[in-house]
Amino acid sequence: MLRFNINLSMTLTDVPFLQRFQRAADLGFGAVEFFWPEEDDLDTVAAAIEQAGVEVALINMDVADAAAGGRGSVSWPERREWWQQAMRNAITFAQRIDCPNIHAVAGLRDPNLTAAAQFDCMVENLRWAAPHLQKANVTVLVEALNAYDNPTFLLTRLAEMLDVCARVDSPHMRIQYDVYHMQRMEGNLIHSIRQHLPVIGHVQIADAPDRHEPGTGEIHYPNVLAALDAAGYGGYVGLEYRPRTTVEESLAWLPVAARKTAQATDLQI
Repeated sequence: MLRFNINLSMTLTDVPFLQRFQRAADLGFGAVEFFWPEEDDLDTVAAAIEQAGVEVALINMDVADAAAGGRGSVSWPERREWWQQAMRNAITFAQRIDCPNIHAVAGLRDPNLTAAAQFDCMVENLRWAAPHLQKANVTVLVEALNAYDNPTFLLTRLAEMLDVCARVDSPHMRIQYDVYHMQRMEGNLIHSIRQHLPVIGHVQIADAPDRHEPGTGEIHYPNVLAALDAAGYGGYVGLEYRPRTTVEESLAWLPVAARKTAQATDLQI
């Protein structure tokens, strides 16, 4: 059975952030994911989660001023101390809201460093984090973004995610497999999902090339989600797309009864 959650920071943006937890629950979702709430007090966010009665499947850790283009510091040596404190904060918050996954956003390329040096820094930081994650029973994820939308992002390939995961070598390290980004960069979706399922900690979906809801682009989601279901994937499938019209219309493919758990055959894509 597939489990779905909705992304509050990209998909459910038609109400203010703190109202989105209840909005998700009202739409029939039992779980959500979101970017680090830079503009909201964490106590207030935790209270909104509890009041709505939703689970949190994933949070993005702080990336340092996202509004100004911040995209993560795990791969920037000069920001090592800042990143490590941000990871401590993310782990503490994840424990508080009972969230199992933290996305450590890889960051932009530094023109003053080689890519190899940045990947080394990423691996070192994630190795540092591993015992803290183990103690908290939280998993850290890395995600590749496509180079068409994100031309200066460091991590853009499946092989790079797998390499980072292998080098960190921790049971609390996994990859975040975003079907939209993987389609834009490499395709071969079903094979790669089946082949690398043991290291996939979280899946996100949107259609390509315009990043709207499933059924609006080139990805044959009935087959992709059926393959994910058949492979026995046990994590959440996060809806991280930009609705083409309204949120409600963008969810027509996912009946209310299927928004918590469903078989791939229950979907109407």
